[in-house]
Amino acid sequence: MKAPKVITSLTNERVKAIRALELKKERKKTGLFVVEGASLLITARDRGFIPETLVFQTGTSASGIPRGLVRHALDAGSEVLEVSEPVLGKLASKDNPQTLFGVFKQRFADPPEPEGVDRTATWIALEEVRDPGNLGTIIRTADAAGAAGVILVGTTCDPFAPETVRATMGSVFAVPIVKMQQAAFLALAQVWPGDVIGTHLAAHHDFRSATYVGPELIVMGGEGPGLSPVAAAACKTLVKIPMAGDLDSLNLAIATALILYQVRGPRLKL
Repeated sequence: MKAPKVITSLTNERVKAIRALELKKERKKTGLFVVEGASLLITARDRGFIPETLVFQTGTSASGIPRGLVRHALDAGSEVLEVSEPVLGKLASKDNPQTLFGVFKQRFADPPEPEGVDRTATWIALEEVRDPGNLGTIIRTADAAGAAGVILVGTTCDPFAPETVRATMGSVFAVPIVKMQQAAFLALAQVWPGDVIGTHLAAHHDFRSATYVGPELIVMGGEGPGLSPVAAAACKTLVKIPMAGDLDSLNLAIATALILYQVRGPRLKL
């Protein structure tokens, strides 16, 4: 078993490479992403994810959770880097900096096969979602409600961006994430064996009174424009969330949570 490699230089090439993963083009090029903090690293470990690289600040791995995470990474054959406080400061986020980092391979799941989808499953499809915080919150909510996975349709924000990963609170390791172009998704929606549910301003059905037939596919439009006309036309059921104020829409993550819990509610127990 290898010992951790000690790095004290701010110009070290490994430090530069890890820091570069803040950039979308570098994440796309390498297929890697960064996770910050012991809590998310524990979730990753418990979900069977092995870090390509684990980074910890000198003096933080003597005992407790950090020691266990370092030991786990060493036992798994990961690269483990022990870095000085200045180096850690270069890698850490400005808000709430952490002393443990993991670099992981991105994982995308295959699209669900309609004939093989369990009738009790609920999938979420997000068309053109652009806000990382919204996406991360939806992935976290999908995990909480027991959704089968999240499908990203068309051009969306990066599910492995730092802001998204932080917002998932570790659920990025638990929820299958699928990427599909619009044409392929529309073909999937056409043969979906249960309800394809969309929210739309022109809908006449209250989302609370509609009857949903599983397996459900909840389709949510992006921030601002909402569902595209073709996506709305692909939905078997269009519903609306009633609002008493002058607003005509809710935050995407909140609207998704409302619909998801309405659909999943009968299957959730305390």
